[in-house]
Amino acid sequence: MPYRRTESVQARLDAGREKLFASAVEVLSTQGYRGLSIASVAAAAGVSAGSVYTHFENKSDLVVAIFREVCGREVQAVADAGARGTVVERVTAIIETFAGRAMKNRTMAYALLAEPVDAAVDAERLVFRRSFTDAIAGAITAGIAAGDVPEQNAQLAAAALVGAVGEVLVGPLSPDRPPGPDVVPDLVAFALRSLGVRP
Repeated sequence: MPYRRTESVQARLDAGREKLFASAVEVLSTQGYRGLSIASVAAAAGVSAGSVYTHFENKSDLVVAIFREVCGREVQAVADAGARGTVVERVTAIIETFAGRAMKNRTMAYALLAEPVDAAVDAERLVFRRSFTDAIAGAITAGIAAGDVPEQNAQLAAAALVGAVGEVLVGPLSPDRPPGPDVVPDLVAFALRSLGVRP
């Protein structure tokens, strides 16, 4: 007869995983991907390294879980911000939300966007970029339908904007550089011009 965990055992395991996960997010947000290791997460959670391996196969497995959770929250915030309004309001809200949240935690944002990572984590970045692209494409499509922007390939334009926003933010988010001037207004202006929004 196979062993079945009791509810109390499962609850204890779930609580342990949540504690490790929260500790890993904290390490990533303060030390970036370079500072995140099984040992650093275990230390932050106050447990042994073996306890981490009870819940996560390796560092890559742990970081993929973090990326899915954290990026999921970011995508939801961006999608909510750009859900209504004119194309100008929606694109402005999307870029201001994405860039504004990134600048509030530069270390975490840099880890999510640009820090060198392994292949499994890089694949999660592509999922995140596609979701962000879809949010912008929805705003562009609505703007085309309303006659606020010229007819264009909404998916291509959105992907180009995601690339531009990510590239522009890499510098200001870099841990090797002090915070510079606010680039968000210029990013918004660039995005609207590139879409053909009339002044």
